[in-house]
Amino acid sequence: MAQKQNNDEKSKLKRKQYMKELQRLQAELCHLQEWVKAKGRRIMIVFEGRDGAGKGGTIKAITERVSPRVFRVVALPAPSEREKSQMYIQRYMQHFPAAGEIIIFDRSWYNRAGVEYVMGFCTKEEHDHFLELCPQVEKYIVDGGIQLIKYWLEVSNNEQKRRFEARIDDPLRQWKLSPTDLPSRSRWYDYSRARDMMLKVTDTKVAPWYIVRSDNKKRARLNCISHLLSLIPYKKVKREKVKLLKRKNKGKYDDQATLKGRNFVPEKY
Repeated sequence: MAQKQNNDEKSKLKRKQYMKELQRLQAELCHLQEWVKAKGRRIMIVFEGRDGAGKGGTIKAITERVSPRVFRVVALPAPSEREKSQMYIQRYMQHFPAAGEIIIFDRSWYNRAGVEYVMGFCTKEEHDHFLELCPQVEKYIVDGGIQLIKYWLEVSNNEQKRRFEARIDDPLRQWKLSPTDLPSRSRWYDYSRARDMMLKVTDTKVAPWYIVRSDNKKRARLNCISHLLSLIPYKKVKREKVKLLKRKNKGKYDDQATLKGRNFVPEKY
């Protein structure tokens, strides 16, 4: 009974406490951003996990206070007919980072190890070939100077069920339901086996997987950001002091009067 009470207490994280820690970590992400730009580093972060695991919310927490020119999120749609005829990883490679960039893949080439394999969008031979080549390709990526960080968000069966039910009933969340979401509920163990095969082959020393338990979204976001920061040896970059320039009065005129008669948005709020 005492153990259950301790677990319940641990699961609770007050919003004020969460926001305070999130803002602290987001400030560190801003320092990381300046360091990446200054050093010309190339970093690539892959987010994978079951449907409803919280990938989108975690990525949003990472990116909402930083520049989209440095932290770029890549969430590719289903491949076109032309892309289907290309080398499998080809459409992902064009989004790899240049100097001073951090690329976040909201799902990645690991689609082939998960949804494509489970839902029959690829053959068993294509799946096996992917698992065989993937560690070699990732070693090539890392040897090429890109820091590759891979996160798997692990959500429990009961929590995934609760989140799917919330999406069905809430019009603000219904857009999150994709055609593959509901079938994924009935094929839970198929996805588990696909995950296990993927981890067995691609959890390597060169490019290890880091698993984030995500039943508690707030804790998962904080844990993930804190861990991400620990993996990159960044330092605060000294910035030049900025002085705000005074407005010049040369050419002064009533620049509000010239807007009279234009179409303004009604101020309802």
